[in-house]
Amino acid sequence: MRFASDISIWWLIPWAGVCVFLAIWFYRNVNWLTSLSKRWQTTLKVLRGFTVFLLGVLLCGILFEAVDYREEKPIIITLVDESSSMKNYKDSSKINGYLTNLQNDLKEQLGEEFEFVEMTVGSDVEYKSKPDFKDGLSDLSAGFEKINADFYNRNIGGIIFVSDGNYNKGNNPTYAAEKINFTPVFSLTVGDTIPKRDHFIKNVLVNDVTFYKNKFPVEVDIEAIKMGKGGATVSISSEGKTVATQKVNYKDGKHDFEHLSFLLDATKIGFQTYTVTVSNATNEYNYKNNSRVFYIEVIDSRSKVLMLAGAPHPDVSAMKQIIEEDENLEVVSELTKDWKRDLKKIDLIIWHEPGVNFDPSLNNLLAESKIPILYIIGPNTSSTVISKLGLGMTVSSGNQSDEIQGGINDGFQQFELSDELKKAFAYYPPLRSRFGELKVSGGAEVLVYQRIGPIKKKEPLIFFNKKGTVKNGVIYGEGLWKWKINDYTRTGDCVAFRDLINKTTQYLLVKQNTTALHVTFPKRFSKDEEVEVNASFYNESLEAITAPKINLILTNEKGKSTKSQFGVAGDSYKLSLGKLKPGKYNWVATATFNGKSYKKSGVFVVEDIALEQLDTYANQALMNQLAQKTKGKFELLKNYQKVINQIKNRDDITSVSIKDASFNDLIDYKLIALLLLLSLAIEWFLRRWFGGY
Repeated sequence: MRFASDISIWWLIPWAGVCVFLAIWFYRNVNWLTSLSKRWQTTLKVLRGFTVFLLGVLLCGILFEAVDYREEKPIIITLVDESSSMKNYKDSSKINGYLTNLQNDLKEQLGEEFEFVEMTVGSDVEYKSKPDFKDGLSDLSAGFEKINADFYNRNIGGIIFVSDGNYNKGNNPTYAAEKINFTPVFSLTVGDTIPKRDHFIKNVLVNDVTFYKNKFPVEVDIEAIKMGKGGATVSISSEGKTVATQKVNYKDGKHDFEHLSFLLDATKIGFQTYTVTVSNATNEYNYKNNSRVFYIEVIDSRSKVLMLAGAPHPDVSAMKQIIEEDENLEVVSELTKDWKRDLKKIDLIIWHEPGVNFDPSLNNLLAESKIPILYIIGPNTSSTVISKLGLGMTVSSGNQSDEIQGGINDGFQQFELSDELKKAFAYYPPLRSRFGELKVSGGAEVLVYQRIGPIKKKEPLIFFNKKGTVKNGVIYGEGLWKWKINDYTRTGDCVAFRDLINKTTQYLLVKQNTTALHVTFPKRFSKDEEVEVNASFYNESLEAITAPKINLILTNEKGKSTKSQFGVAGDSYKLSLGKLKPGKYNWVATATFNGKSYKKSGVFVVEDIALEQLDTYANQALMNQLAQKTKGKFELLKNYQKVINQIKNRDDITSVSIKDASFNDLIDYKLIALLLLLSLAIEWFLRRWFGGY
């Protein structure tokens, strides 16, 4: 027996001496005690000392080990592959009958000496006895990993694994099975090992995303079994039209593997559906695996820049030429009087001299659009108009103009500036602007200060600020075209001017995600996957809250819509849509909070990848390997009785005695409490009996 204590047990020796002293001291000068015999005097003192000593022992916090032995029966786990490939063979109709007989005979023949557990594995692992053989994926290793996790350190007598040996997800199950120490795997296989005449699309490799008007590669793997030395046609179609075709020639005739490469044009924006097809051959075993659908998202990466001006000006032309050099930017220039006020798909506005033909309604429209604006404010924009722009800047009133040179702010950190640009401001001619003092709000980020000779003033020439959550920029002066000419005259190129315009526009184009409603929705799923969506909502302090209700409207390709509501999960939201049919879906998430509406939308696809249809014969080599590596037995499912017989005859599959040890506090033992009470009671009785009080 083992025990432990809060303090060293050796302290009980001096404590025993203290208890003897206390007992003798307690009964000193007791008149009635002297009339008793030495035997009774000693008995009373021993009882008193024993009681005090026992109390001290209990205060030591002594823990005694309690040992209990129990018998654990061996566990027989039946793990059945319920993927749809189990129905691909001629003996598939008999599988359910064999499984029912197997489970009944196990319990009948092995009796009460064993414990039985029934599990299935496909894309997930479940505890159930009747598989449905409808799962579209086979992750066989997950079944053994689940057993290892759930039955760790348990007495697993053996695992009866029923499968065709084919898997298309996860790792080779042999590795996971070997981790379950000293546990034999009894492999019961279904299907036949004779390859059938068939050719099929083994794999399609394509990027998830491509850019509009770009070319994107598609890699197609074709596997052919017993097809002879003929050929076939592989084609790719979209919306009923063939977009690419290649011939494939089989060389071996028995087992061929061909790799084809296609290069397609991205001609439409959004999720595009393509179908890869290998032409049907006569007497093929399976035609279902001759085509494969894949999706690719074509995105338009270009940003649209609108250049507005009250009148034609060389500044607009100079900037437009630079911006148009970037293929990812589309530039539209308009005079304010001719513009149709269409802000659709506009990402940045450059407004040159807003004071020329100023229209308050136009200013209100742009302010409400939440689109970043780069203002180029020259001498033709009055101080009154500047105040109406709401840029946090004030200018002295007057009609005089001034010429202002610039100097780079060395402390500017919003983006990096090239050495050429930093040097260029020493040569750039001045810009023309309004005369007078310029003041800006404290939140402005100054890129270029005004300067007089070598001295930089506190007033900015180029700066950025925010109007709410939208970034804006201001160039306080006109004459930018002169900077471009100056660059070209000095260097033969416009490197510095190009860097200034590109960095400024890119900084303003970068959008900050400040919306309160966030929805995390993956772009693609398999038809056998559970579609799960996460969402969150933030208040003005950017704290995650769950007060508003978030609704989701899902619309399939046929226009049928379904409405769901997110459930609260902690400080966020979650919604499970289950398994969806293959196709393209549009979603819209909406929420209302404090009288304001929020909306998010997007598109995703559910892919129809029939991986289980690719395998037309069983992988008995894998099933045999599983059995050999774990010292089990390999048999056909119909011969399951041989496995039951081996389980009965194996000496290593037996009950084990499990030792359960626990530490209990000494004070929890009833015998100790009884002994303490008995000692106190006897002493009290004797004291009263002999007339002591």
